[in-house]
Amino acid sequence: MRADARKNRDHLLAVAGAALTEEGVDVSLRDIARRADVGLATLLRHFPTREALLDALLRTSFDELTARAAELETSGSPEEALLVWLRDCVAWTTEYRGVTVLMAAAIEDTDSALHASCVTLRAAGARLLARAQAAGAARGDIDGTDLFALIAALAWLGDQPSLAPRADHLFDVVASAVVSGARTE
Repeated sequence: MRADARKNRDHLLAVAGAALTEEGVDVSLRDIARRADVGLATLLRHFPTREALLDALLRTSFDELTARAAELETSGSPEEALLVWLRDCVAWTTEYRGVTVLMAAAIEDTDSALHASCVTLRAAGARLLARAQAAGAARGDIDGTDLFALIAALAWLGDQPSLAPRADHLFDVVASAVVSGARTE
């Protein structure tokens, strides 16, 4: 990709990220193009569909969260690793309003551009959970799918203005139900 095209693409992603943070995943592509000071055709040339734009925007974050899980697998206690990663995932999913709905749909839709990233992210969490379970630090009756659903539920709480003030407390409640002796802060 030419340098100017890469610069335009990166600018569009930065603007789209800000728009998603402010307005959620339903922000119009036309609005993103307007904010980026480009025509809709320019946006669509880089990202032909909403899902392509979201995939490009979210994939980096998914990859970072997956890499973070790999780091945590080899450092610290299994309990602490799971809690840190769980908190990181919930914080990230709360950043982009409405992303949990997309993730839940994408994990079931093998044709979705986001499917592979969501499956990889879920598998990373499942490994951390299995490690904590093997150490006797997490309940044994949940799996990676359950953990992924809990992340979505906790992020949904953060998306609700009337519930957002309770989100941290409820994270602690859920974390203590998943991880034995969870140290909540």
